[in-house]
Amino acid sequence: KQTLYYRLVLTKRYSGEKVKVKGPTFRDSIAVDGPEKIAAEALLAPIRQHSADVETFIGEAIKRTNNLNDDNVKLLLAGDPSTPHKARIVELLLSIAHVPIEKVHTIRLVADQPQTPELWLRSFNGNDWLYFNPETGEQGLPADRLLWWTGDENLITVEGGKKAAVTFSLNNSEMNAIRLAKLTDENTDANFLEYSLYGLPLQTQQTFMIMVMIPIGVLVILILRNLIGLQTLGTFTPVLIALAFRETQLGFGIVLFTIITALGLSLRSYLEHLKLQMLPRLSVVLTFVVVLIAAISLFSHKLGLERGLSVALFPMVILTMTIERLSITWEERGANHAFKVAIGTLFAATLAHLIMSVPELIYFVFTFPAILLILVGFMLAMGRYRGYRLTELVRFKAFLKADS
Repeated sequence: KQTLYYRLVLTKRYSGEKVKVKGPTFRDSIAVDGPEKIAAEALLAPIRQHSADVETFIGEAIKRTNNLNDDNVKLLLAGDPSTPHKARIVELLLSIAHVPIEKVHTIRLVADQPQTPELWLRSFNGNDWLYFNPETGEQGLPADRLLWWTGDENLITVEGGKKAAVTFSLNNSEMNAIRLAKLTDENTDANFLEYSLYGLPLQTQQTFMIMVMIPIGVLVILILRNLIGLQTLGTFTPVLIALAFRETQLGFGIVLFTIITALGLSLRSYLEHLKLQMLPRLSVVLTFVVVLIAAISLFSHKLGLERGLSVALFPMVILTMTIERLSITWEERGANHAFKVAIGTLFAATLAHLIMSVPELIYFVFTFPAILLILVGFMLAMGRYRGYRLTELVRFKAFLKADS
């Protein structure tokens, strides 16, 4: 097994000048006969009626091709509704009308997400390239797309090998601009960059960008507990829940956390009547959480809520222990106290997530990780604090009235 690495550093062009690359404005028809030719002509007839220029003609052809209820489309697709095959049918229809079309494969410039090439179509109208989504027919290439290659060729070809696979890792880093400044100015002393976190591979950088923000989240929980007096389920549970919100997004994550915890508490209260020991009880709750996550993912997919699929990345053990600790709190301190602790945990996790997601703060801590040592000093000082918390000033307000 061999692995090859290829790194490309891109910088944004701020000048208004655009590189003009011309393309063909006419193409010969693709040879087709028999039922396929009849079906193609039948599709082109309404397309010609509903289009006024090349742009609307291409958009209408893509929309007609994606209408899987059309018998002519079914005949041309021949049971293969994949995006590349639809693009070939669109190319066939446009070639009969002598309209040139070109396949372009793009990469989405989004960090922290695995990327696969995305197929788009483009045509030259004599002045500019027009880009079209092969699934919807919408015109205009999004700003976060990068053209990787054009045509029908494969992404990679291997001679003397087999099972070739390509993965893309992307990262948006301000430090790359500093490296570019060093390359353009030899007098710049930036050798320290080789010994910073920016010298790590991109995937490792993305992992460390999350890790270096965990102390920030812990500091937020520390302030909420020791200075304000907010009651939570421990110190690290809200931080771990905040990390889970990175996958589900905040609003959807709060809803999912509430649903899973409420249903888990219901199961936990039922298991209490069975007089089970702690380990079997936790095992049952964990299994229930897994089944519940799978059910939510399935129903959200059926409803078109793809964000619900990320619930599977919720830390199942954390949810299980949260349910268990909330149920114990319920038994020992009552339902009102358990509800306050749950709300406090969710509020602390939300605040920690918001602070840990600030791009400027992530960049600052990742670029200067020694700032975490200052946080350690502040945490040590907090450990020596023995004064009142803000909530205790409200609790013991009656004593102040008695003294006066």
